[in-house]
Amino acid sequence: MSKEFLLALDQGTSSSRSIVFDAQGRIVAMAQREFRQIYPQPGWVEHDPREIWDTQLATARQALTDAKLKASDIAAIGITNQRETTLVWNRTTGEPIHNAIVWQDRRTEPICAALRARGAEPTIRAKTGLVIDPYFSGTKLQWILDHVPGARAAAGRGELAFGTVDSWLLWQLTGGAVHATDVTNASRTLLFDVRAHRWDDELLALLDVPRELLPEVRPSSHRYGETLPELLGAALPIGGIAGDQQAALFGQACFEAGLAKNTYGTGCFMLMHTGERFLASTHGLVTTSAAQLGAAAAPAYALEGSVFIAGAVVQWLRDGLHAIRASGEVQALAASVPDAGGVMFVPAFTGLGAPYWKPDARGAIVGLSRGTTVAHIARAALESIAFQSAALLQSMNADAAAAGAPPLSQLRVDGGACVNDLLMQFQADLLGIPVVRPAVIETTALGAAYLAGLATGVYDSVQMLAAQWRAERTFTPTLPRERAAEAMQRWEHAVAQAALA
Repeated sequence: MSKEFLLALDQGTSSSRSIVFDAQGRIVAMAQREFRQIYPQPGWVEHDPREIWDTQLATARQALTDAKLKASDIAAIGITNQRETTLVWNRTTGEPIHNAIVWQDRRTEPICAALRARGAEPTIRAKTGLVIDPYFSGTKLQWILDHVPGARAAAGRGELAFGTVDSWLLWQLTGGAVHATDVTNASRTLLFDVRAHRWDDELLALLDVPRELLPEVRPSSHRYGETLPELLGAALPIGGIAGDQQAALFGQACFEAGLAKNTYGTGCFMLMHTGERFLASTHGLVTTSAAQLGAAAAPAYALEGSVFIAGAVVQWLRDGLHAIRASGEVQALAASVPDAGGVMFVPAFTGLGAPYWKPDARGAIVGLSRGTTVAHIARAALESIAFQSAALLQSMNADAAAAGAPPLSQLRVDGGACVNDLLMQFQADLLGIPVVRPAVIETTALGAAYLAGLATGVYDSVQMLAAQWRAERTFTPTLPRERAAEAMQRWEHAVAQAALA
């Protein structure tokens, strides 16, 4: 059996997964394990770093077993990860000094407010493409250094390592031999100048972060090192790393400027590739690094809009409202009514992300009447995912128009919630453009596998990968544009009410 299989480690917000792909991008086997979500107080979200590693390793072993493959059959490993989630550990012992602070966590809003008050926003925006928000890693790192006794002094002595989840997994896989990240994850920290392609001293000073903590930044498709042989049965090359949304952009074969995808996961993330052009948004989006193919490749960028609560609203229906027993029941419940009955659900449980950036907003359900049923609320919850995504696309088209680029002509979709036909049709109706679902919806893991395959010779070019992309179904809009515009106006009215909550 030739070494044409690739193992993708897909470390997400609520679970760790591992997927074995063949060279044609087809899934051979998949394993998944959930892990604890830790909520120390309102607005705070943490993970146990050891659980992240233990579940990821267990799923890698399980996927190989289920695929009936040995480690020696695997050409390379690719890693993709929940971005912005922040970890700090001891370089000698490998022990974390605090729980991982998750990207959803809002505890650092006072730090962000102080940075804004100091007038730091223009500098940070120009260098990183990001806005000052608790979402990103830098203020989380500052918080850990300031709140764990002795951490700041230990960091200054070079005893501690900072990383996003990719760096933590890479450290564990290599037995501490490699402390690195890729450009896509570095671009989400508020500490990395995405145009100069380096950690920036001015940004480090603004956030009071010692350089000694930082990982080396490498291309997304790159030979990072090898796994310890005892972990999986052989030393395997680690050939690709990318944050989950840039990995999904790559897995969707969006290699050229103007191609866009939306991932429907715990949150919702829309990215449009802008090629080598750093396109600064004036409509509430951020600019981020896209996957880089080797040290000699030109930098690549994308416009991105992030929705904090998307699929997580279905979890709330299940666990909070007890409207459903399993997440898969939501489509049938929502489809049991012809529409949401005038109900609008703004799931701002952890504030509102792009294009609003309202960290203090709270969830709101408006338009209730005596005739409202749990089915109407379930349908409004599903529709909230599409409304938030439509607001992102409107901003993206506005930025594209300002740059002289045409509007998006289609949207490629992936992530767990994209299997919901009701949601995807409503999304197409709101957007007014086709929504295209690929044959392989695990595009985040597929992107990581492709990056690893390019670094290790499984693939010769991105053209090979583009030829493998296949659509499974295209949802075409059926709603008249004036009715879609009216629906969006009602949505924006509901958002304004949530922002006042």
